[in-house]
Amino acid sequence: MMKRHAKWLAVLAAIALLLLVLLYNGRKIAEQANRPMPARQETTLAADVAVVQVTTGRYAPTLEAFGSADAHYRLSLTTQVAGRVARLADSLEAGQQVRRGSVLVQLEDTDYRATLASAEKELASARLDLLEAEREAAQAQAEWRTSGMEGEPDSPLVLHEPQLALARAAVAEAEAAVTAARQDLDRTRIQAPFDALVVERSVSPGSYLQAGGEVAQLYSTDRVEIALPLSQRDWAKLPDLPTLEAGDWPVTLISVETGERWQGYVRRAERHLDDSNRQRALVAAVDQPLAHTPPLAPGTFVRAEIPGRELTDLWRLPPSALSQRGEIWYVADGALATFAAEPVASDAQALYIQPPESLRQQTVQVLTHPLSSYVPGMAVHPVEAQDE
Repeated sequence: MMKRHAKWLAVLAAIALLLLVLLYNGRKIAEQANRPMPARQETTLAADVAVVQVTTGRYAPTLEAFGSADAHYRLSLTTQVAGRVARLADSLEAGQQVRRGSVLVQLEDTDYRATLASAEKELASARLDLLEAEREAAQAQAEWRTSGMEGEPDSPLVLHEPQLALARAAVAEAEAAVTAARQDLDRTRIQAPFDALVVERSVSPGSYLQAGGEVAQLYSTDRVEIALPLSQRDWAKLPDLPTLEAGDWPVTLISVETGERWQGYVRRAERHLDDSNRQRALVAAVDQPLAHTPPLAPGTFVRAEIPGRELTDLWRLPPSALSQRGEIWYVADGALATFAAEPVASDAQALYIQPPESLRQQTVQVLTHPLSSYVPGMAVHPVEAQDE
């Protein structure tokens, strides 16, 4: 009996102890919950941003355009008379250069020499007839004066005037025939009309050519011209036409394929819009292109760099400074600021921005690589960008 009571007492003591522990823990938890929370201390670190320091200035941006070098003259050389090819010049081969006036093809000329001789004979005969007609006319006038008759004769035949006019006309006709025969004979010697590059030969020794038959394809070598289409916006960056067409406005030409360079100049400006691209072309030129080192061959596709006129109140910035949203970011009092911008001009090295009026008379730190995560007012630490 005593053992049973002792057992229950032990159980009750354990329960009481457990309750005391639970009450104690609950009290401590409540005290901890009611304690005030310590103040949160936030530390914000300013992000480093790469910047360039810019001020407004005067710049002459370089315009870029593309075009193909074309010979000043392209000619399909043809014969004006018919005949068999008797001789070809050694220089009449594709790739060779020929001088103005050099004989490229000699046609057989026997028939033309005979025609000229016949025409000269007819001319001599006509001149003889004219001398006789002039003598007869002079004699008729003398006889009329000595006849004692007054006034003019009833018919011009009395003084041989129609006969004299016919003889003179016959001489003129014979002279024209001689001139034509001599020209035809000269045309059997087919000459280069200008200094040229032979692109293609179309005849061989023994070939028979009809009048108008093709002899060769020639490109002139005096200069090449490059038509450079420009937008209206690009034209606005160039000087006026009298300045451009004065003959000394420079154009640098770079081969798209090899990177070789040539110095040219503005030759003229076209006054019409091209139907295919609705743009107006500036025509650049290079004189004596085949004499350059390296030579500028007709057909070379080139990139042209054209200096524009000087513009004022512009920032010159790296191309990466313009964000994808068309904004320029800069640092003002340690925080980011921005404004929307559209480049006034651009070239391979830089873009040119006209800043707001409030920023034009000061040095401004402009971000070189703005990120899309930037927001105005964000604290930053500007770091001067190194030249790339």
